Amino acid sequence: MNQPIEAFCRLGLVHFMAFPELAGGEGPWEETIRRIALDPFFTAIEITHIEDPGVRERVRDLIRLARLSVGYGDHPAILGRKLNINALNESERGAACTELKKHMDEAFFMGAETFVILSGKDPGDPDREKAVAALVKSLDELCVYSASIGGPRVLLELFDCEVDKCCLMGPTSLAVKVAEEVGVRRNNFGLLVDLSHIPLLQESPRQALVPIKKYLAGAHLGNAVIQADCAGYGDYHPILAARGAPMICRR
Repeated sequence: MNQPIEAFCRLGLVHFMAFPELAGGEGPWEETIRRIALDPFFTAIEITHIEDPGVRERVRDLIRLARLSVGYGDHPAILGRKLNINALNESERGAACTELKKHMDEAFFMGAETFVILSGKDPGDPDREKAVAALVKSLDELCVYSASIGGPRVLLELFDCEVDKCCLMGPTSLAVKVAEEVGVRRNNFGLLVDLSHIPLLQESPRQALVPIKKYLAGAHLGNAVIQADCAGYGDYHPILAARGAPMICRR
């Protein structure tokens, strides 16, 4: 590669990982966003739900002023409220999608280009196929809704399946199946890979990236501890950069 990395992607910060005190939607949003906006290294930022509408609007204006590309990560809500878009119970699955649509409206207001989510728990071998079908149904529903409001692209982030988050998505083999089923109908869907999740899935970078390259729309750069008897074992992102926050790269 004989060009700077900026020629291939936009480098940014997952804001709610760098400042975890904001994951609940309240806190020093403007002060922390301003720190990122003033740093010329960053050209993108991934935010999450902001509780106060006034603060939300001021943060949006600040991000626009800094000309940062915006992604919206709904991980805090999904994990904190145990929302499961691949739930086998249709009422639970539908309720999760309804909640995500509310946050998608916020993402649209914030000018987000992407809406990043994760799947629910892997139910195990007997029910995995049914869970995959439920996930495909939810992703299709979310993509249709986002398109109807002119909203962001829906990105499914792949997590570990048996170490920490224990998500359905997941192994690359399943990710390919889901991406093909959703992607054949919806052009506003993609996958996001996290460098720290690849070893937790016991996959190599080639195994994790090559099969899904057609659908790859973003990447988180972080790390993980995979030895069970070591401190930080699991999906906790030990220090890699300032404050240990993973960065985002978007095409």
